[in-house]
Amino acid sequence: MNDAVWIIDDDPGIRYVLSEFFEERKTPARCFSRGKELLAALDHEQPGLVMADIRLDGEDGLELMHEARARHTDLPVIVMTAYSDLDSAVRAFRGGAFEFLAKPFDLEEVGRLVDKALQTGPDEAESSARKAGMIGSSPSFQQVIRLIGRLSASEVPVLITGETGTGKELVARALHNHSPCSSGPFIAINTAAIPADLLESELFGYERGAFTGAEQRRAGHFERASGGTLFLDEIGDMPLTLQSRLLRVLAEGEYYRLGGRGLVQANVRVIAATHHELGARVESGEFRADLYHRLKVISLKVPPLKERREDIPELIDHFLGQAAEEFHLPTRTATPELVDYLKQLDWPGNVRELKHLCQSMAALAPATLIGLDDLPPEYRDNQSTSTNGEGWESDLARETRRRTASATGELHEELQARFEASLSKAALEACNGNKSEAARRLGISRNTLARMIGGVKGER
Repeated sequence: MNDAVWIIDDDPGIRYVLSEFFEERKTPARCFSRGKELLAALDHEQPGLVMADIRLDGEDGLELMHEARARHTDLPVIVMTAYSDLDSAVRAFRGGAFEFLAKPFDLEEVGRLVDKALQTGPDEAESSARKAGMIGSSPSFQQVIRLIGRLSASEVPVLITGETGTGKELVARALHNHSPCSSGPFIAINTAAIPADLLESELFGYERGAFTGAEQRRAGHFERASGGTLFLDEIGDMPLTLQSRLLRVLAEGEYYRLGGRGLVQANVRVIAATHHELGARVESGEFRADLYHRLKVISLKVPPLKERREDIPELIDHFLGQAAEEFHLPTRTATPELVDYLKQLDWPGNVRELKHLCQSMAALAPATLIGLDDLPPEYRDNQSTSTNGEGWESDLARETRRRTASATGELHEELQARFEASLSKAALEACNGNKSEAARRLGISRNTLARMIGGVKGER
């Protein structure tokens, strides 16, 4: 196996970091700063993998990737960028990119992707066409973008899960907009918002005279979505009787309108979404197991906002700008204090709640600079515990006063160990056990984090 990695990036710092990383791993690596140098080398030699920056100085990294793969069609390419967005991800994956890597990246993640690209071989790399989307550079949201990118060349059914307000319909639209059926319609229906006795006719349509008031034939959502995508939101709340009929349509690809005798072909891609835990509803008998397994061919979870707090500043800027444009308002800007405060909240309504808050402040704030005093009263109530030190700091003060009455001189060491143990444990949980990412977010080295984790064992 050719395990040589070629790197092209106009940033000498990136080239240095990656070359040092690969030297430590004893992986042969070669760096390039210009596209023509890389292409000239590819005319004489093929590496095992190319890592290419998407925005080079005066050059298009994606165009360079196309030229490189034109020379070696089985060459896997990992695309790197500091400007991760849906369009770039889709263009990269459709162009044959093996993976889309957002900067700044974690070297552990780089190593994992490189090993995977080198081991899976050219055929799998070549077949990796996909798509993705939306606002956010957090690792959890970038994973959503990568999955959308991977699915861009297929019409496979997808089950989207996530809390209310996380943006499941946006993900469904992104899946549709970057799919082979994107030229067809995208029809969305909230199955929980329509009375059960009307939902069947809404989905499958009806013939004239099918029931009282059916004065003419009416096409249902399946028919209207023909050639495109039908998005069934809140599928977990669909009545059991309709679940049986939906299962039959998905299995056989055809159905009858209400009161009809002629079969109608169901030429649609079905994407479903729910905030319920469908596995639990299957166990309780509220959802059909066979329909559940047919819908979840691919399962995509949209993370709640509290698990992607680093995206909140970017989302605030976006929603304030969007509100200014939509409602013809002056452009507002949030103060750093307000942004920091909003990053601490739990956001039970997720991105939708943040969007509505930004719209409210954009409409009501008297000045272009929005601060903490512009928050609605229900959000100000949390300031006393979040910004005035009345939370864990007060608990620490009470514990200190209690323990200093009988302390033996080791209180500082003990409390510091407990603080660091809690801090490292919480950071690791937030980063799904990724030590490098946890250390980066805490602003400390991996060695320091390792020492703090060691403190957990000695916690008293």
